[in-house]
Amino acid sequence: MLDKLQPFVDKYNEINTALSSPEITKDIKKMTKLSREARSLETIVNKAKEYKSLIETIEEAKMMLDDPEMAELAKEELKIAEEKLPILEEEIKILLLPKDPNDEKNIFLEIRAGTGGDEAALFVGDLVKSYLRYADNKNWKVEIVSESKSDMGGYKEIILLIKGESVYSRLKYEGGTHRVQRIPATESQGRIHTSAVTVAVMPEVDDVDIELDAKDIKIDVMRAGGAGGQHVNKTESAVRMTHIPTGITVSMQDERSQQRNKEKAMQILKARVFEKLESERLAEIGEARKTQVGSGDRSERIRTYNYPQNRITDHRIGLTLYRLEQIMNEGLFDEIIDPLIAHYQAEALKEAGL
Repeated sequence: MLDKLQPFVDKYNEINTALSSPEITKDIKKMTKLSREARSLETIVNKAKEYKSLIETIEEAKMMLDDPEMAELAKEELKIAEEKLPILEEEIKILLLPKDPNDEKNIFLEIRAGTGGDEAALFVGDLVKSYLRYADNKNWKVEIVSESKSDMGGYKEIILLIKGESVYSRLKYEGGTHRVQRIPATESQGRIHTSAVTVAVMPEVDDVDIELDAKDIKIDVMRAGGAGGQHVNKTESAVRMTHIPTGITVSMQDERSQQRNKEKAMQILKARVFEKLESERLAEIGEARKTQVGSGDRSERIRTYNYPQNRITDHRIGLTLYRLEQIMNEGLFDEIIDPLIAHYQAEALKEAGL
């Protein structure tokens, strides 16, 4: 195990040496990239130190067993250390798995109403409230980047920017189709309707991750639609941005300032282009994609929310919980996310032969 850990310690030391060199401090991009890499190695390096110390404790305790005066103390130390060892080894095995480079990033969470019309839009609203409660539980910050409200309440589409510690590592499991079964408030016959919403989880990226060439981006400006009085009629503040090589388009009109709409549109455009390139890269890997979270495809049905049965089911791992109302009302998504993480880690460990 120590042999497997040593390369991580060496790499960490090498990065820290590089970060202290005068040449690097002049190159902000390179410094940002190296600092990020160093942070991603900190946990495994600390565990490596802990593991090395524990092995040394075990060896020293074994040597003291022959000393009549120290034997009792050595036995006690050895017992505690040997109990800690397998737990620490399991933790290290998980840390040795290939790390998702996006895990520490903030995210754009994009939720759209699918089949089911008004009922789907209402469920988007319910899902947003639950994610907001979950974010609050995690001490994350949330900003509404863009929203399109429906006539009966809820949203046709909403994009949230969620910032905080390890946001992507937790919420990446939410991407896909979420199906809801319940009796709509407008249903007089008490019939259960099925509708669906789609969720996309995109890491927030910067120029270190992806740099879009200005000549590849077409920008159209227009008057904002919807309510807004004179401002809407007179000012061309709405922006549509198209990335020509991929055909990805982002429209933004939530801000009164054209410049602010351009900034927001560019943020989302970068995230969508990055997501597309990342999906293509993972698709090329082929078999390794199986240990990723689902397919990342919005069309993949990942979860069902059945209100009459108070049941929530995650179809990827066959998990069913009969506490839907409480999970939604209190934002208790860890009850689903923790088993998902454990499942995918177990699959990855099996594949890696650890």
